[in-house]
Amino acid sequence: MNFPANLKYSKEHEWVLVEGNTATIGITDFAQKELGDIVYVDINTIGDTVVKDAVFGTVEAVKTVSDLFMPVAGKVLEFNSGLEATPEAVNTDPYGAGWMIKAEITNTSELDSLMDAEAYKKLIGA
Repeated sequence: MNFPANLKYSKEHEWVLVEGNTATIGITDFAQKELGDIVYVDINTIGDTVVKDAVFGTVEAVKTVSDLFMPVAGKVLEFNSGLEATPEAVNTDPYGAGWMIKAEITNTSELDSLMDAEAYKKLIGA
C-alpha cells in the first residue's frame, strides 16, 4: 500500500493535500482496497461550507456505499469531474487522478488533528 508522506490522513480514511489555504481531498489506498471496485462517486456539496467530520458525499462500490467525511472544515470549491466517466480512478490512482474534491480550508487549526503517514499506518496496522 502507498502512504505519501506529503499528505495528512483522517481516522475515516480520507487524505488531505494542503496547498496554501486549499485542501485536495480523497480516500486512501487502504480505503479503496477495503471498498473494492468503485463504480460511482456522488458529491453534491459544491459551494457548501462543510464542517469537520460531516458527510460531503458518498462513494459507491460494487457491494456497498460509503459516506465521505470532511477531514477539515471548508467550502467545497471543486469536484473532480473526471470521476463521472472514470470512477475507477479512485482504485487505480487514489492520490492522483482519483482525488475527489478541492476545498477552501476555513479552520486551519483542524489540520493539527490529522495524522501523518506514519501515524496513519499504525492506525490501520500496516
